[in-house]
Amino acid sequence: MTNLVNHRIYGDENVRPLYILHGIFGMLDNWHLAAQQLAKDFRVITFDARNHGKSFHDADSGYQAMAEDLRSLMLHLGDSQAIVMGHSMGGKTAMYFADTYPEMVEHLIVVDIAPKRYVPGHLGYFRAFKEVSLQTLNSRKEAEEAFLPYAPDMGVRQFLLKNIEPLPGGGYATKSNLEAIENAYHEIIGELQFQHVFLKRADFIAGSKSGYIKEEDKDPILQYFPTAQFHEVANAGHWVHAENPAGFLACLNEILR
Repeated sequence: MTNLVNHRIYGDENVRPLYILHGIFGMLDNWHLAAQQLAKDFRVITFDARNHGKSFHDADSGYQAMAEDLRSLMLHLGDSQAIVMGHSMGGKTAMYFADTYPEMVEHLIVVDIAPKRYVPGHLGYFRAFKEVSLQTLNSRKEAEEAFLPYAPDMGVRQFLLKNIEPLPGGGYATKSNLEAIENAYHEIIGELQFQHVFLKRADFIAGSKSGYIKEEDKDPILQYFPTAQFHEVANAGHWVHAENPAGFLACLNEILR
């Protein structure tokens, strides 16, 4: 039996399944509010990627391994096909999965990521987890202060602090398997290589203030996802669903309708 990722199910078991994949350093509860809303019409499955949240730790944190985890979870829950939506690293995993198992994807939704290589943008976060002396922290407030120099933006800081947890004897430790994530980081931000053209529905949602999906990225995307439609959510950066939840859900409902 393969390891099963930690997951949560929302909604009625008799409706169409929608799987949501989070980004690097994220976890399933980043999507809690969106999942609650979507559960009115879908059975929504959120899960912690391997090496994240409460999922198992493994030396391999590459896209093939993460795509296999999604397949195992779908088969475990009895879903031969589903709507698959992923944000950032989760969006790349979703694209990889759609390329590898197109028969299992009814509709692909990618949030604020293209299949191209990106400039490393998370190195300061890896440094924060290594340099902050987690075991000496006594409170959440102290953790906030310790992470401030590495993540001046409060939203980003709160997001990173979800990756640490208090230890029974005092102090904190990371939940995520930082070593495995860091070892796979060049693949995570790297360009995806596709074997096939995905002919089913595909939608790409970008934040208007993000810059992760540029105009020049659209043609390469259409090469492998020829049905792709592009959407933009106003007043949102890369964390589209967190920065403008109402705008994101309105856009998503339009797509899913």
